[in-house]
Amino acid sequence: MKYHFNEIEKKWRDYWAKNQTFKAENNSSKPKYYVLDMFPYPSGAGLHVGHPLGYIASDIYARYKRHKGFNVLHPQGYDSFGLPAEQYAIQTGQHPAITTAENIKTYRRQLDQIGFSFDWSREVRTSDPNYYKWTQWVFIQLFESWYNNETNKAEAISDLVKIFEAKGNVTVNAACDDDTEVFSAQEWNSFSSEKQQEFLLKYRLTYLAESEVNWCPALGTVLANDEIVNGVSERGGHPVIRKKMTQWSMRISAYAERLLKGLDTIDWPEPLKESQRYWIGKSVGASVRFKIKDHSEVIEVFTTRPDTIFGASFMTLAPEHDLVPLITTAEQKTAVEAYIEATAKRSERDRMADVKTITGVFTGAYAEHPFTKKAIPIWIGDYVLAGYGTGAVMSVPCGDQRDYDFAKHFDIPIPNIFEGIDISEVPFEDKATTVIANSDFINGLGYKEATKKVIEALEKLGQGKGKINYRLRDAVFSRQRYWGEPFPVYYVNGLPQMITPEHLPIELPEVEKYLPTETGEPPLGNATVWAWDTTKNEVVSNALIDNKTIFPLELNTMPGWAGSSQYFNRYMDPHNDEEIFSQEAINYWKEVDLYIGGSEHATGHLLYSRFWQKFMFDKGLVPVDEFAKKLINQGMILGTSAFIYRVNQKPDYFVSADVYNNFIDKATRDETLKLIQSFTGEKLESIQLDEIHVDVRYVNSSNEISVPEFRDWMKEYNYDHLKFITTHNETKEDVVTVNREVEKMSKSKYNVVNPDQICEEYGADSLRLYEMFLGPLEQAKPWNTAGITGVHGFLKKLWKLYFDDNGLKVTGDEPTKDSLKTLHKTIKKVEEDIENFSFNTSVSTFMIAVNELTAQQCSSRAILEPLVILVSPYAPHIAEELWQQLGNNESIATAPFPKFEASYLVESSKNYPISFNGKMRFTLELPLDLSKDEIETVVMAHEKTKAQLDGRTPKKVIIVPGKIVNIVG
Repeated sequence: MKYHFNEIEKKWRDYWAKNQTFKAENNSSKPKYYVLDMFPYPSGAGLHVGHPLGYIASDIYARYKRHKGFNVLHPQGYDSFGLPAEQYAIQTGQHPAITTAENIKTYRRQLDQIGFSFDWSREVRTSDPNYYKWTQWVFIQLFESWYNNETNKAEAISDLVKIFEAKGNVTVNAACDDDTEVFSAQEWNSFSSEKQQEFLLKYRLTYLAESEVNWCPALGTVLANDEIVNGVSERGGHPVIRKKMTQWSMRISAYAERLLKGLDTIDWPEPLKESQRYWIGKSVGASVRFKIKDHSEVIEVFTTRPDTIFGASFMTLAPEHDLVPLITTAEQKTAVEAYIEATAKRSERDRMADVKTITGVFTGAYAEHPFTKKAIPIWIGDYVLAGYGTGAVMSVPCGDQRDYDFAKHFDIPIPNIFEGIDISEVPFEDKATTVIANSDFINGLGYKEATKKVIEALEKLGQGKGKINYRLRDAVFSRQRYWGEPFPVYYVNGLPQMITPEHLPIELPEVEKYLPTETGEPPLGNATVWAWDTTKNEVVSNALIDNKTIFPLELNTMPGWAGSSQYFNRYMDPHNDEEIFSQEAINYWKEVDLYIGGSEHATGHLLYSRFWQKFMFDKGLVPVDEFAKKLINQGMILGTSAFIYRVNQKPDYFVSADVYNNFIDKATRDETLKLIQSFTGEKLESIQLDEIHVDVRYVNSSNEISVPEFRDWMKEYNYDHLKFITTHNETKEDVVTVNREVEKMSKSKYNVVNPDQICEEYGADSLRLYEMFLGPLEQAKPWNTAGITGVHGFLKKLWKLYFDDNGLKVTGDEPTKDSLKTLHKTIKKVEEDIENFSFNTSVSTFMIAVNELTAQQCSSRAILEPLVILVSPYAPHIAEELWQQLGNNESIATAPFPKFEASYLVESSKNYPISFNGKMRFTLELPLDLSKDEIETVVMAHEKTKAQLDGRTPKKVIIVPGKIVNIVG
């Protein structure tokens, strides 16, 4: 009976779907275990073999836990809003919902083909109104909350209003905007409703504010930092500029300390936690207020080294700082504006990364040193970021390398930190200032003592105080896109109002086009039915807006991370239409036990999700404030790219790899140039060769291009008359070779391998085993399709343990001790490997076990039945078939995991090497409990010993029990 893997795999995929084999219950007497994969975005390209790596690992663990008696939740869904679908809609006019549905269909087919044990009954899609209804609901809860620093949690905004009505905000210790004014209860109660709403926006956990954003004019939208690569949009490679816009923001900064401390409570990779710690960026120091000459405004800076304040010889503001246009002198206006315009074209990441380029402009204005009262020039420089700290720094050249380089570049005087202070010229107002201004007071003190004295003096002056600062900024939550969650917000007199939750969801309207409007509004500005009727509580025509009962709706949509910030909780109760999830469900599953996904989400999704979880914990909605106990970052499967080379000056001419290699070799360069010239007619010195990716589908195992297919492919890029230069003569252009290089597997590099092809040719079980066999889960490893034949051969050998040409050959015979030893060392190793996520070594263990059992001619059910269970998490299709063929009627999915018995690994005998004069001649298996005399008696009586001695009497017999026997003589 042959191993027909295609038939077997389809059979069991159909069985699992029909019987809902992997459906999890919210109530069970079994212990629970929640395994989760990071939310996939269903792209049009579908999966390549790099995508399933983490899914296979999580599936192995989920299946293992079922074998171990756990009630396992292993759900899957789709992060189905996103920019790619919208860009495709702009190009083709096709609604993003249609594109997304088609992409999901492809993803689902591919995921099912690989045999994942997902509970598809819990599938969610962020673009489904039944799902984003609850994203909108969470947004409303955030809007109706503020952060109380005293209780260290989010509380209802209605409670804050009561405090304002009774006491004003003087005693309120809250996370709020820096420019929040102080008011009394009497003043609050006298404010108009609109003014009260404006003040509350300064406290709400989601609020409207003008902020610096990454604006991509070509895409017509704001981009997150992780959507920008090398200063251009990741999607399309379009320029990105910094721009001020009124946006919805999330007050994630209120949770900075809790986000930091929470990292110590979760089992996540240390490099990822370090990324979050750096992103949160806790600093202890002082806030210092510098007065500006001839202006009423002040510059506030945060410094971790207030003890260096006497070395501050100039100030640097971010080009976007609000004060720049107010303080810039007429003489410097042109230069400053030109610099700001140029800086706007650079992303924050580029500015942070570029430590070598020094640029800046003098504003013409001066600040006043708090102690010396000397004038300090105020510059702007793009190494200072508006979104970090206060967007201003006191520049201390003697204490900071970048400040020093800046000062040297622009010839700004650099004073010694303890010299140049003439106390007699300073108009001091009290003794504290006089004492602190004397450098001797600072000189000789330790850092902590000096810092304390400077802060105390600043507080007495009213120009500073001790402060803890965080790098973490509030997260911009608006996107100028169509394909995203609509905000449940309408506007009355320009102020945001929430739609009451019972009227959710607010669904996306139809629009004629998906570009921003001609007047620059987001795509929802094209909608004609996008107004809120407060009497009917429904969306109505824009033509009915009267700003009395019918008002305009928000035109922005939420960012991609909105829907992914709480999907793991929604999986627990995905079809609940009355609440985001029941308390029964959330209290049963509690949190994710194992989360597998990419490290690239460290400071995006993973940080935002922790923030939302903590907020929901504050509101009593979830029982824990960290959503995932353990996280593993899977490594990347790399592709083997193929390269050919184009003659820069003659784009229709392509150079084979053998020619290129000779071109870059000094020894053969001149000869190769003549060859190229003979084809192109170009002057030798002007020839340049550009590296071009070739789709690996058109390259064989000998690195030769299929020229006809390559020609057809290049026609898509307007190359109709290709000519190839090879080391052969022109009649052999069919032998065109490529160079190879291992790099990230990506559609843009044309090096992707489609799992459909692998599953068709070798089967899904082979794909699963091979991806695990490639190397440790966390490490990057190159894909080589040729290598899959090894694991496919293993599966065929496994099959032959159970079947021969006559059918099933498994018997009820008693197992041999060798077979029991093989089985139990395999049980022990596989269980240890799975628990340690060392899946690659398990595959090696299976191969060893099958080889040993084959050599032992094992056919015992007592060995082969538990072996199938061991293999099942890795290769579930073949395991299910073998399990059924062995006479089992139920799925193997919940069969108990075999129990390891150490006694089977205890050796009861020893295969002794029997040596004569130090040379081993044969081996003899003897019980380990024999004495020396007993061993000698048995060995000397053996026929082979007699033959070796040939009648001679040995001089002596050396015996080391458990090791050797050596007959001398």
